[in-house]
Amino acid sequence: MNFVAKTLVIAEKPSVGRDLASALPGTFDKSEGYLESADYVITWAVGHLLTLWEPEDYDERFKKWRTADLPILPEEFKLKPRDGKSKKQLNLIHKLMKREDVELIVNACDAGREGELIFKYVLESSGVEKPVERLWISSMTKQAITEGFEQLRPDEQLNSLEQAARSRSEADWLVGMNATRAATLKGRAWVGGVVT
Repeated sequence: MNFVAKTLVIAEKPSVGRDLASALPGTFDKSEGYLESADYVITWAVGHLLTLWEPEDYDERFKKWRTADLPILPEEFKLKPRDGKSKKQLNLIHKLMKREDVELIVNACDAGREGELIFKYVLESSGVEKPVERLWISSMTKQAITEGFEQLRPDEQLNSLEQAARSRSEADWLVGMNATRAATLKGRAWVGGVVT
């Protein structure tokens, strides 16, 4: 089967996807959740599509808050779609990533730690192993976008940013989940009730 190799571009928001399409060569057709031309497919993550599991996702017993279960320390952090809308868009992105004609994936999420993490979560959850490059721009002008695509960076060059965002997210989970439960349980033991 003969096909033209395409580049899949994953932006963080639909508005950014439209800006990218207006700066890239070719005519883009609109489909539900993505835009496509002869050379590019552009889609978007709509912010964080995936979130860390809640304690009760790991074990039903964590639904009930008990001091004996603290601290809750997952062996590995797992992800789930944020909601039904997120799951639908995530499934679409996975389907686009798996297309035979898609040979390169470009991370066009916002330039920064969170943008790196949003993209990496989507990539990890897809199970797809294809070449990835990074669009790193701080302006959405046509000139900046064009220059950015001419100077795509190797994905691994920005691994430290993604690792920093992942560490912060997991630390927030560990401290937040455990401290909230500990303070609430302690507060219930006091005459005045829960600490506010």
